[in-house]
Parts: sequence; C-alpha cells; structure tokens
Amino acid sequence: MRKKPNQPRKHDVVFGGQNPPPIDAAILGGIEGVKLRLANPEVEVRVAALKEAINYGDAGIDLIIKALQDESGQVKFTAYDLLKDRTELKVKQHLANFLFFEFDVITVNEFGQEISRDCYVAEYFIEDLGNGVFLEMVLIPGGTFIMGSPQNEKGSSICEIPLHEVKVPPFFMGKYVVTQAHWEAVAALPQINSFLDPDPSSSKGSSLPVECVSWDEAIEFCARLYQKTGRNYCLPSEAQWEYACRAGTTTPFHFGKTITSELANFGYGIYASEPKGTYPFKTMPVGSYPPNPFGLYDMHGNVWEFCADDWHDNYEGAPSDGSAWQADNTPRKVVRGGGWSIHPGCCRSGFRYWSDRSNKHRGRSLEISFRVACPAERIN
Repeated sequence: MRKKPNQPRKHDVVFGGQNPPPIDAAILGGIEGVKLRLANPEVEVRVAALKEAINYGDAGIDLIIKALQDESGQVKFTAYDLLKDRTELKVKQHLANFLFFEFDVITVNEFGQEISRDCYVAEYFIEDLGNGVFLEMVLIPGGTFIMGSPQNEKGSSICEIPLHEVKVPPFFMGKYVVTQAHWEAVAALPQINSFLDPDPSSSKGSSLPVECVSWDEAIEFCARLYQKTGRNYCLPSEAQWEYACRAGTTTPFHFGKTITSELANFGYGIYASEPKGTYPFKTMPVGSYPPNPFGLYDMHGNVWEFCADDWHDNYEGAPSDGSAWQADNTPRKVVRGGGWSIHPGCCRSGFRYWSDRSNKHRGRSLEISFRVACPAERIN
C-alpha cells in the first residue's frame, strides 16, 4: 500500500487560502464534513478527512478508531499513525492488535535501471512459534485481477492462458517463505498425520528457506500450525499466489519489465535488456532482496513455492473466486516463483510449473519450499 503525499482531488473539502475548489466539490466544514468525506470512495479523500478529524476531540478520535477497519491499507495506516502515540485507554485497546511496517518498492525499466522508489506500508501480525521464532503474516487486500500472461509477453506459454478475471478475497500470507527455523519449531509440535524431519534441508541456516520437503509435509506443517493457533493455515491457492506476487502490477515481474541479480536470486541469463549480473547459485537468507508492493519478499526466485492446487495444463475451467483448483488429488502440484538455478523468464509473475507432490521430480527438491496463508480474520 503506497504511503506518499497526495494532491487535492475532486470532492475534497477546500479551506480558506487554498486554490479555488472544483465546481462540484463538497464545501463542508466541521465534524459533519469529516464524516461525509470518510464515506467517500476515494482513498485520498478519506486520508485527508482523517487528518482533519484529529482536531475534533473525542468525536474525531472515534472516527479515526472506526477507520482502523477501513478496506484500504493506506487509510488504516493513516488512522494507526494518528493514534499510535495517544494515551487514551480506548485508543490503546483498539490498537493492541494492529501492526504496520514501511518498506521501499523499486520499479525498473527493461534495462534494469531503477525508475522509481516509493515508500509503501502494509499491515501484518506476528505468530509466536516459541523459542524466539516468529512467523510474520502480511495482510493481502482483496481485489480483482487478470490471471495469466499475455501471449506477447516474452517467455509466456500456453499453460498461462486463457487470461481470466479472478476475484480474490483478503487474506494473510507469509512475509517470507518458511525458514528452517520456522520448520524446526513446527516440527516439534504434536504430530497430526505424519512425521516431520526437523532438519530436512540440504543448505543449512536458520534464516534460509526450508527445502527438501514434500507437498504433503507442507500440509502437515499447516495442520500443526492450526492445532497450535486455531487459525486455518494452509498453502495459498495458485490464484492467491499470483495475485499476491503481482501486487497490482501487470508487468512480467512486480519490479517492472525485468529483474536483475540485485533484485532477485535466479540462476543465469538476462530477460530483457539488462546487464548480466552475478549469481549465488544457492539459496539466500529470506528477505535478502527488495519486497513487492504488498510487502512480500522473494516472490521471484530463491526457491519455488508449493501451491494448494493440482496441476492443470492451462486455465480452461479455472475458478474465478481465488480458490484452489483441485481435481482428483493428482500427484502433480503447482509450484510458482522460480528458483536459484533457473532462468529469469521462469521467475515471472505468471510463470507456472509443477512438481510431484513428493518433491522428487527432476531433482528440484533442493529448490522447492512454500509459504503459508490464512484467512483475513481480525487477529486477537
């Protein structure tokens, strides 16, 4: 969610000493004018209204507290920012479960040159797994997007069509893929259906992605998290994954028209006209590269990520509601995002591939991991 100054727009309240308002602008003052603007569909109008509400005592504070439930992350962050230093008991009670973080979002052109860097904010919560291990879950706002890749996009294939509109309800998704520290903590929890090796990975490091795990083991991981927390943790659907990766973008990568080795961990080669980079040819610690506009890290490269869906050869008949597309529990499961040994074209937002649920297909077990999702219910 973008956090940056906004210019006055249509329907803004205009106060004395400013430029003349548009003919159809709402010229209202006082708390009633603030209330009217807080009901405006324009995010920028609601943000401006919140900043005015702080001047109206308890009535204004109540309006700002109410805005913590706004559908817009930018509005919620503005409300949080206005309230976070206040000492009233009612404010502290409402803020107890709200956390936000700021981050820079980078966009590049086809030459890999940075053309913009903007400050964004996202809401998240922290799941305490014990022994100093924490799982950070980022709120992904609901919305509608076009899933798939246009046929003129470099590297696109017939499995990425037809383009189709998908409506995705809000949900939480892991800020990072599951790390070896996360895995070890959850593997120590009581077994639900199957055993989990607490140390399965080839490359060792607590902040490295867990790998050498199967789809079924990822499901067991989620089941144990559910038993511990009461929250319905799961693998993201393929639609949720692509929606979260794109984060409102329509370019091949959420970074823009290409990626470079400074933006993601992939294996070799160039995608557009960017210079050749340097490639680690191994997994890197999570968060080593910049995030996308939703605040998710490493959505391109590093490790492939299991989704909940069974593999289908194309999108004919795919769900339009963001749910997982599951057939007869086939052995082939969708993986997304690309890995550390792969060409950048296979790390595109729309690129699809599959792995056997046992994660032994074509020796990819060293490069496949997963991140978790859960419903967007208010966290208590």
